[in-house]
Amino acid sequence: MADLKKLIGRPKLAEGKRTKFINVRFTEVEYREIADLEKELGISKTDLIRMRMLSDAKKVVINSRELIRYIDSAGAEMGRIGNNINQLAKHANTLRLKSALNPEVITQFNFLFDEYIHVQQQFEVSLRKIIRAMGI
Repeated sequence: MADLKKLIGRPKLAEGKRTKFINVRFTEVEYREIADLEKELGISKTDLIRMRMLSDAKKVVINSRELIRYIDSAGAEMGRIGNNINQLAKHANTLRLKSALNPEVITQFNFLFDEYIHVQQQFEVSLRKIIRAMGI
């Protein structure tokens, strides 16, 4: 039994060991805000405060679950719009083959399609801004 190695756990850190301690006091309201953020974001109070204090001022703490839900909803809506556009294009092609397609309908469709493309590009720009703000 004397031959068994002594279990010592994880190796000690050579660098990055947190040895300094800061004691901070909060009011009840402030503490509840921090506790609510902890639950909402899934980040410990310590990590939340560390991120707020040491991160760049431009970086924003974002509720990723809520953000993903909104992005998913917007993406699904864009998908439905794309599906509607495909249905309209198919119907227009059918009418064109029957020589029953009104040129005014083509003009209106092209205008709305250009507007859709513009909205989609703005959506992509907004997503890039959100990703940059998160610091990813």
